[in-house]
Amino acid sequence: MANVLDLRRRIRSVKNTRQITKAMKMVSAAKLRRAQERAIASRPYSAMLASVIESLKRRIEIIDPLTGEVRHPLLKTRKEKRVLIIVISGDKGFAGAFNSNIIKATMHFLDRNADKEIDVEAIGRKGRDLFHRRYPSAKFLEASEEDPRVRGQRQRAARIEVTGDHPHLLEKLSFERAREVGEEVVARYVHEETDAVYIVYNEFKSVIQQRVVVERILPIIEIGKHEIAAVEEMTPEERAEAGRAAITAGVTVEPGEREADIREFEDEAKKFGTSEVDYIYEESAASIFNDVLPRYITSQLYHAMLESVAAEHAARMTAMDSATNNASEMIDALTLTMNRVRQAAITKEIIEIVSGAAAI
Repeated sequence: MANVLDLRRRIRSVKNTRQITKAMKMVSAAKLRRAQERAIASRPYSAMLASVIESLKRRIEIIDPLTGEVRHPLLKTRKEKRVLIIVISGDKGFAGAFNSNIIKATMHFLDRNADKEIDVEAIGRKGRDLFHRRYPSAKFLEASEEDPRVRGQRQRAARIEVTGDHPHLLEKLSFERAREVGEEVVARYVHEETDAVYIVYNEFKSVIQQRVVVERILPIIEIGKHEIAAVEEMTPEERAEAGRAAITAGVTVEPGEREADIREFEDEAKKFGTSEVDYIYEESAASIFNDVLPRYITSQLYHAMLESVAAEHAARMTAMDSATNNASEMIDALTLTMNRVRQAAITKEIIEIVSGAAAI
């Protein structure tokens, strides 16, 4: 059994660890408040953009009467032979099962689509590191003097390949950086390099309302509706643990007045898309529709990234709260053990003194 000095050193070490985890919990709580506000504030833009597109769609001919096909390439559906999946994970650890749940949902998707060629686009360092270790990177031919037209041609070596990564995109997330990713995704679908695009991310509604979803964003089947391919909900135990961590950190658990106002705005935005009013556009409705539809994909990606950032901070706050509580319980157990060891040593010394006195 350890002596009193060893137990004191261990208690001091655990106390230092508890101070670190408690500080990390408060830092994550502060970042969560800002990230939650950004995620909520982006909803009116997405709702109004979807309503504008829906309004435009009702005023133009989507289907070509001569060919019978849809005019815009993002609305065309093809048999899914080549699939692009965008995995939004975190850049840092100490977030509990946040990253592992994202990876697990992605691996389940890859197993269910074993008959398809899949390209993986990793956003976040954790996902990038794992997929680069497990799957090869995509290779493209370079331009040559003999035939400069070979630039950009794909040389597929495996069924699943990593086509790109964005490890630090979420650290300073902005709409401009998300737009670059969105434009690349749209271009790949328009040029028929892929037949469908999916994103894997943690959907964030509140601290106790999160779920890992696999959502299809291309082709666009119904504007404003989420095409969920798979979902994994939080367990009741995880909800209770996240709720306790949020209360102790001073983070709101239930939707507040801000979110209630945004929901009211979203309801008004839906009325805009279904209104029978004949709006006057400076340009033709078809031209605006063709320009706005790719931005709709970008807004979906940007909103998914914002929610993923908020969910990561919530997961880290919960994990650090659990670590702090575990450290406190360990300190109590070590203190009890130390007191027992010290009492046993004192009792032993008293017995030796009494035995010596009796012998005299």
